[in-house]
Amino acid sequence: MDLLKTIIFIGTNKSGSSREAIRAAERLGYFTVLFTNNEKQIRQRKEYIDVHEMIFVDTTQLAAMRKEIRMLISKGSVIMTIASFVDSHVSKASQLCAEFCPNGTSYKSVAIMENKAQTRTFLQGLPYSPKYITVSPKARLNAKTLESLPGFPLIVKSASSTGSKDVLQATDLEQLQRHIRKLTEKNPEESIIIEEFIEGEQYLVEAIVHDRKLHIAGIIQQEITFGKRFIITGYGVLAYVPKQLNNSIKQVLESIIEKFDIQNGVMHVEMRQTDDGWRLIEINPRISGGAMNNMLKAAFGFDLVEETLKLYLGQRPSLVQKQRNFVFTQYVIVEKKGILEKVTGKKRARNSPGVVEVYVKPKKGTQLTPPLSMGHRYAYIIAQGRTMELAKGLAKKAAEEIKFHLKE
Repeated sequence: MDLLKTIIFIGTNKSGSSREAIRAAERLGYFTVLFTNNEKQIRQRKEYIDVHEMIFVDTTQLAAMRKEIRMLISKGSVIMTIASFVDSHVSKASQLCAEFCPNGTSYKSVAIMENKAQTRTFLQGLPYSPKYITVSPKARLNAKTLESLPGFPLIVKSASSTGSKDVLQATDLEQLQRHIRKLTEKNPEESIIIEEFIEGEQYLVEAIVHDRKLHIAGIIQQEITFGKRFIITGYGVLAYVPKQLNNSIKQVLESIIEKFDIQNGVMHVEMRQTDDGWRLIEINPRISGGAMNNMLKAAFGFDLVEETLKLYLGQRPSLVQKQRNFVFTQYVIVEKKGILEKVTGKKRARNSPGVVEVYVKPKKGTQLTPPLSMGHRYAYIIAQGRTMELAKGLAKKAAEEIKFHLKE
């Protein structure tokens, strides 16, 4: 019997980092298996040619997935690693990996990072931790409850929020109570975090930890559009990082690695730079989704999802920079609701100077909406330049070509 060297992926999006990881596994010569509970993916099976076997299973249930893994093993699969690049599945993948193919990653630290309330508690008292309180969904709020926090505005979020979905700003007590009611209706059992609003430039740091050693893959400045939610619409990858900035970021990340006791792992960390040093916005135990992998490839020439897979396979990841370009990614959002009739300007955007990639997500007939989460960003343009200003200007100019024609 031929033994199949297999990588199991739990969940994927149709595009972005999670899909590129499956393609990377195929490129590296592994048999790829996708566990999905998304019926649409089963219907669109033909569009996932890089997935060698797609299994419909309840990805919220470890027992159901264990059963499928045992069946694969009985049919001759050698499970090399089990991974997920989709938030909410990462700790389950990590736990199953520890059971079937241990690779030195700690699923306990991954599980804490997946829960924002647990992360805040775990890092409490460290200089970069913002002031916060956690309240139970049924708690009655008054001025006394908020005593330990600075004044309004405050940030309110659900403990398991991802992609800006359940992150809201409150400017007074009444609005705060309204937000809490709204979050409680959505997740009645979920605790809620109320924390200080932090002013300052926001950065995202992509990193790999191998044998307890930190390897920074990229430091990215973020541009935030504030409508009903905080949506990140611009990302600037720094080709050259000022020494002081790099060292101060490294210090925070090394402290996180030590605190979580991470031997091998992957994370992206969002932080704001304030007059009093760094403040941690959030940590996620995976590469960012969307265009992140392609941004870093355009900037430095390495493939972060491929190197992440190598780490999960027990190999040494390599983040050697083959090039250094300033890269800016501009996301496109819509300002009003409507059904998509057509998209124009893709070709003009692709042919614009400095443009590396143009991606448009929705198909004709899709309902588009102003952004309530990162999932409501409908296209992106990646551009390179000799300076950040140039890369940003080229990406924004090309993005203006993309037009979504909607019918209300």
